[in-house]
Amino acid sequence: MSEIEAEGPAIDSVPTEAAGDPEPPEPEATPLLAPREGVPEVSVSRYEIARAANVLAAGSGPFAVDAERASGFRYSNRAYLVQIRRAGAGTVLIDPVMHGGDSLEVMAPVAEVLATDEWVLHAADQDLPCLAEIGMRPTALYDTELAGRLANFDRVNLAAMVQRLLGLQLTKGHGAADWSKRPLPDDWLNYAALDVEVLGELRDAIAAILEEQGKSDWARQEFEFLRTFEGTPTRRDRWRRTSGIHKIRNPRALAAVRELWTTRDQIARRRDIAPGRILPDSAIVNAATVNPDSVDKLTELPVFGGPKQRRSAQVWLEALERARTTTDPPIASEASNGPPPASRWARRKPEAAARLEAAKAGLNEVAQRVSVPVENLLSPEIVRRLCWDWEPTEDTAAAVEEFLQNSAARQWQRELTVPVLTVALTADAGPA
Repeated sequence: MSEIEAEGPAIDSVPTEAAGDPEPPEPEATPLLAPREGVPEVSVSRYEIARAANVLAAGSGPFAVDAERASGFRYSNRAYLVQIRRAGAGTVLIDPVMHGGDSLEVMAPVAEVLATDEWVLHAADQDLPCLAEIGMRPTALYDTELAGRLANFDRVNLAAMVQRLLGLQLTKGHGAADWSKRPLPDDWLNYAALDVEVLGELRDAIAAILEEQGKSDWARQEFEFLRTFEGTPTRRDRWRRTSGIHKIRNPRALAAVRELWTTRDQIARRRDIAPGRILPDSAIVNAATVNPDSVDKLTELPVFGGPKQRRSAQVWLEALERARTTTDPPIASEASNGPPPASRWARRKPEAAARLEAAKAGLNEVAQRVSVPVENLLSPEIVRRLCWDWEPTEDTAAAVEEFLQNSAARQWQRELTVPVLTVALTADAGPA
């Protein structure tokens, strides 16, 4: 993919009728039931994976790429199957787990070939991390889901976009299945191969629409940002994400949540099982609230009375005991360097609430004018931080531009939003 151009299209370059037209009805779809060349054999051994790399190298053009994980079943987010398709090469299915060697070394021939051209993925942010774990990183990227959002499609899942743009119907499959299962069933492999079957054609179709709308450069900037994005470090107090923790305010009970969560996480990591399958969040919150001090009392609680939890009862009791004796119980609210929920602004900082309302109104107007979802026009989190932390300055536009640039807003976003944010931030400033 070419480098990001220095200038993005002006607002007027986007056809005005694009913003007001309803989406056309989806055409009658032709079922896509099986890959045109059939389902390929899965490449498992070092030799087979190297041969798959050679097959891909013999093709030409972009690579359609997808990966299947075992979210909800495994602790890790690793790829358990990788699907790749290229013109002139067909589709290859690769098992990056069962080869018996070092994944980075075994997958290196595939990674080397894929570095020669653009990758086409759907919802790339879901698959890029697990592909990077096995040494596969794109040198150029096209995300068909993100492209659909920029085109202002109401439905951007793969099946909906394939039906709308290509007139084909993808059958519902096994995306939420346990892909760590071996051997993989034939119908799962058929589903996996179909996920990349028409991804290249979908890329061309949505790219043509973005070109008509004057958004091709916007898309290039978005894809490059996604390709080079490095996630922020994992929050230290991840236990605070326990579902239902908002019901607990007592520090000792919060300490119990922390100890139970940490114990569960250690077990889940060691066994590579999704934490919720070890102990659900609801059971953690319940035990922290009741605070049982014996096996009998613990096993009277829901979930803990089951045979698996009875065998682990002592482990959970020890966690609860650590919570009761800790000298450092956590406080109810975690310190944060970000703004509070917007619902509290009117009371705590009314001038920030006024700025936020004005900013939202201005951004919604621009989003409608250029036919882009407002959340893609500019991240809501960036807008909240700007409005909460804002201090008047002599050159508001320059300050907003700098803030957005430091917040990783792309050039096309800054060009569209700096003017309306400048107005929103100075509307209540009054005379100097």
